[in-house]
Amino acid sequence: MSAINDRSVLVGLIGAGIQQSKTPDLHMEEGRRQGMPYVYKLIDLDSLELDAEALPELLRAVRQSAFDGLNVTFPCKQTILPYLDELSDEARAIGAVNTVVIRGEMLIGHNTDCTGFGEAFRRNLGQAPRRRVVQMGAGGAGAAVANALLEQGVETLVIFDTDVGKVRELIASLKGRFGTGRAHVGVDLAAEMATADGMVNTTPVGMDKLPGMPVPEPLLRSELWVADIIYFPMETELLSKARALGCTTMDGTNMAVFQAVKAFELISGRPADATRMMAHFQQLAAAGD
Repeated sequence: MSAINDRSVLVGLIGAGIQQSKTPDLHMEEGRRQGMPYVYKLIDLDSLELDAEALPELLRAVRQSAFDGLNVTFPCKQTILPYLDELSDEARAIGAVNTVVIRGEMLIGHNTDCTGFGEAFRRNLGQAPRRRVVQMGAGGAGAAVANALLEQGVETLVIFDTDVGKVRELIASLKGRFGTGRAHVGVDLAAEMATADGMVNTTPVGMDKLPGMPVPEPLLRSELWVADIIYFPMETELLSKARALGCTTMDGTNMAVFQAVKAFELISGRPADATRMMAHFQQLAAAGD
């Protein structure tokens, strides 16, 4: 994909409750450092008093406004699929999109969450045991993380979600990529947590707009490693409780940065400096504390 030259890049983030997102700053600063005017707009469903059913209308407006790309977050990562013209192989396999490249009238969906979480896991939990892992959530982000966990060698992934049908659909998709028996529908959370090596939260529970924990605190134990993909706040209640018990933990910082690196490259057509973007993210996080 060729780079965008000699004009500003216009990008948007579609999702609910995204006012605290650091993604716009990450993209715009990297664009500035590369001498490329980079404009990033929030399309916050909550602020607009809309829901995911408004996506067709919003995408028409995005086309008419000559956007170059979009990032997509909760609750639109799967809902957006029918409205796109093309999907990358990875987005099609995962069944969720978090980045849309716009070229002319074409909306092309990609998934950089999977590679983002995979890189975060390698850097932070590369030596962690992964015989059996509990995952909370089977939505768009959950689908990407489940694929990444199995790519990282998790032997058995047990997935819980309030929508069991969504879990079954995800497991069917995973079976097509990774074979039978690697992923299972979660039934007894207490029993699974008692025997798991680690757990990952991919639900929105723990965000500023939805405080709380995705699992009851008594199910945590010091032997677990615990990962959360939420990054605002970076210190979710889940991670705070887990760290107090002595668990090895991973917050959503690295996934947020590495998915943004790939999204920047897809939309702008230029390579991004991951080290520089990570440093900028850390500055933003420190300023927000």
